[in-house]
Amino acid sequence: MAVLTDPIADMLTRVRNAAQARHLDVDVPVSKMHLEIAKILHREGYIRGYQLINRGRTVRIRLRYDEHREPVIQGLKRVSKPGRRVYAGKRELPRVLGGLGVAIISTSQGVMTDRDARKRGIGGEVIGEVW
Repeated sequence: MAVLTDPIADMLTRVRNAAQARHLDVDVPVSKMHLEIAKILHREGYIRGYQLINRGRTVRIRLRYDEHREPVIQGLKRVSKPGRRVYAGKRELPRVLGGLGVAIISTSQGVMTDRDARKRGIGGEVIGEVW
């Protein structure tokens, strides 16, 4: 098995590529962060759901499409990378497409959307953006 320097970027790339290729689902190795990101994508309506498979070693993400078979996820971008971490205070939290998209933030109170972090008045590491 290959050693990944950025497993989160790998997950986002797998989801982005699967959506562009119109796959129904995509498998990602499991981690706490991957599960939290999948939870946010599901809660925000970007994916149909997710489940643990392969004895809990893999997360299967069920992608969502509109009535014209266009992927709901139009874009997915990794912001903070291992070589360049990006942090935002509560006043600098990014707004993705003027609020139409979602920024995923890792805070001291867990992984959440930019909206949730703004409500709680906390900042953190900007993991990625989805629109």
